[in-house]
Parts: sequence; C-alpha cells; structure tokens
Amino acid sequence: MRRKVLSAAGLLFVVLAAAACKGTPPRASAEKVVPDTYVTAYTWFDNTPHGSPDISHPVLHKKAGGTGTYEDPVTIAVGHSLETGHDVLDFPAGTRIYLPDVRRYFMVEDTCGDGPTPEEGPCHSGADENGGASIWIDMWIGGEGESASFARRCTQQVTGVRTAVFDPADNYVVASGGGVMHDGECDTGYGNDPVTK
Repeated sequence: MRRKVLSAAGLLFVVLAAAACKGTPPRASAEKVVPDTYVTAYTWFDNTPHGSPDISHPVLHKKAGGTGTYEDPVTIAVGHSLETGHDVLDFPAGTRIYLPDVRRYFMVEDTCGDGPTPEEGPCHSGADENGGASIWIDMWIGGEGESASFARRCTQQVTGVRTAVFDPADNYVVASGGGVMHDGECDTGYGNDPVTK
C-alpha cells in the first residue's frame, strides 16, 4: 500500500479546513512581543509645547488622551527621523501597543524629539543605552490638574525596560480608570506578563 505524504503547506491546509468545518476558524495574529522595550512617559508638564496635550500625528484623538481600552487606546510617542526630508516615524501612526505593566492599550499618535535632527534624540536612538533595550517608546500619562511633582513621580515609576506587545490582540486585561494617572493614582506595577481576559 502506498502512502501519500503531505507537504507542510498541504498539512496546514488540512488543519485549516478542518478548523473551518468545525465553525472555529483559526485566528491569525500579527502581534509581536518585545520583552526589551525601554518605556518612558511624558506629561502635560513636559510635552511640546509645554502645558499642552498637543500631538503630532492624531489618529483617534485630536489631543493626547485615551482610557487604555482596545477601542480607546492612550496616545504613545515614538522616534522619528527627518533624514530623508520627510517626517518618518519608527512605527506607523495608528500602530497599537499593549503594555502589561500598566495594563493598557496605546496607539502611536505622537513623536519624541524636537528640532531639525530628531533622529539623534529620544526614542529614535539611545534605547540600547537603557538596559540594553532594542526599542524606545514614550507613553502619555496626562497630568493636567495634578501637581508637577506627582506627575514626575509617576513618570519615574513607569520608566524602565518592560515588555511591549505590538499589534496586540483585543483580549488583554485592561486596568480600570481612565489612563495611567487617574483618581490621584499612578496605576502601574502589574508586571511584564500579558494577561488575557
């Protein structure tokens, strides 16, 4: 008796077809977990311009904000470069990122670094100088209505090499409260393991 041997592609087709017949199509995920992301934060007090929630690449929000759910992610800033004569972001505007340590979703809507050579500054370069990180991102934590000293303390608490999930699924646990700083609290310290609902 002669056996038919399936190639890897053929086997994958059979598995996918079987799953589809059961009514549970497989879920493809493009998410990428980066365990060595240098995460910093910026606030109302140190944004550009100072004392504002202005952002450079609005997608869902006209100003920095968001609660942190998948549907309403918080603004996050990434590095960018003007080397080509155009403003090129390290990650496209609209990219979602999940940060387990604060249990919130974020969306790229802003840039780190000012001036004619932002590629020589924060987020675009220098990640490796911070605990050997491979990527640097800067989350908006707000601060309007809070004291500058409280905002600074919260910034220090959330800063460090952390896990980040790029292009995450929509089923990660989200902490309650609107944003990282809310109700007089700096909501962080959940650890680096993404937890699903």
